Amino acid sequence: MAPNALTPVFVGLRTGLHTLFLVLTVLVVAGAVFAPTDSSILVIVLAAVLVLTYGLGGVIVRSGGARGRRLRWLAVLTLEWMALLWLSPEAAYLVFPLFFLYLHLLGRWWGSAAIVVSTVVAIVALGLRGGWTVGGVVGPLVGAGVALLIGLGYQALAREAAQREALMAELLATRGQLAANEHESGVLAERARLAREIHDTLAQGLSSIQMLLHAAERADPDRPGVEHIRLARETAAGNLAEARRFIRELTPPQLDDQGLGGALRRLAATQWASQGLAVQVRVSDTVTLPMHLQTALLRIAQGAIANVIQHAHASTATIALAVSAEELRFTVEDDGAGFDPNGSALNSVEKSDSFGLVATRERVQQLGGTLTVDTAVGQGTTVIVDLSLRETP
Repeated sequence: MAPNALTPVFVGLRTGLHTLFLVLTVLVVAGAVFAPTDSSILVIVLAAVLVLTYGLGGVIVRSGGARGRRLRWLAVLTLEWMALLWLSPEAAYLVFPLFFLYLHLLGRWWGSAAIVVSTVVAIVALGLRGGWTVGGVVGPLVGAGVALLIGLGYQALAREAAQREALMAELLATRGQLAANEHESGVLAERARLAREIHDTLAQGLSSIQMLLHAAERADPDRPGVEHIRLARETAAGNLAEARRFIRELTPPQLDDQGLGGALRRLAATQWASQGLAVQVRVSDTVTLPMHLQTALLRIAQGAIANVIQHAHASTATIALAVSAEELRFTVEDDGAGFDPNGSALNSVEKSDSFGLVATRERVQQLGGTLTVDTAVGQGTTVIVDLSLRETP
């Protein structure tokens, strides 16, 4: 049993039981020594064998012996006790610690039956060897009743301890999950703050520079050095596009109560539809994935659809998610022009602004997955992402 608040109680009960068995065995040996009979030597030898057998049971339990092995040990111990009882009536008191062994190893019902049988054996042995007395009958009966009450109470206490351990493990797991969620929320909040800062400072400044340079270029298109103004404007425009890409990367669309499926359907009905692409989303609302994984899949879908709109000249696209116990497959398929995966068209796609295949491939690699692009000229393109849920960071 794993250590818990009740472990000292269980250790104390087991220690008391072992001590009681040894003390009662010593009393039997003492009776054979101080009141010698013809069978005294046999009583001493058999008592020693009984103690050794009892100690062997502790070795079997600690080594994790099978149930059948434990039951055979208990049967041998019982037979040795009965033989000792036949030679010495004082061995009848050893039945009391045996009661607890019966309950522990045989369970509630079979253990109770074994207690009843051993009690009858002890009463009969006392009656045949020392005569029938009230004490010889009532003593074993009272011992059996006390053992039943204590043994059943011990089992109830053990069940309660197991339940408490399970509850504690669940609470610790819940605390860990809450800490992870709080950390994730903090990361998302910091990313959103950085996005706002970039938007309010860098992006706005680059936009203003671009506008001023564009105005200067239009004011006197034939002036000397206008090519430098044009180059500066184009550089500012490129840097502004990069800043906006950073902002989009840092601030994912709100994943509402419907999660990834709801966010994708919202994008399909608004942003992508307004750009002339009909996107069908096949993502179940009942699928539950970690927030960082949902965000990554959302980004991958945005990148793939951006490429479809910019390069594929497609009319429809389909986003699908299949989740099993250990892995998931996320696909984005379009009916566009496709391209030669070994040709220059792929380089053109990967070098495009914002959401290129390079960024998507890097994101998938960070998640420990694989990215596959299935395409051919005139046959559309399918982007396939395979992730292992066991190894996803």
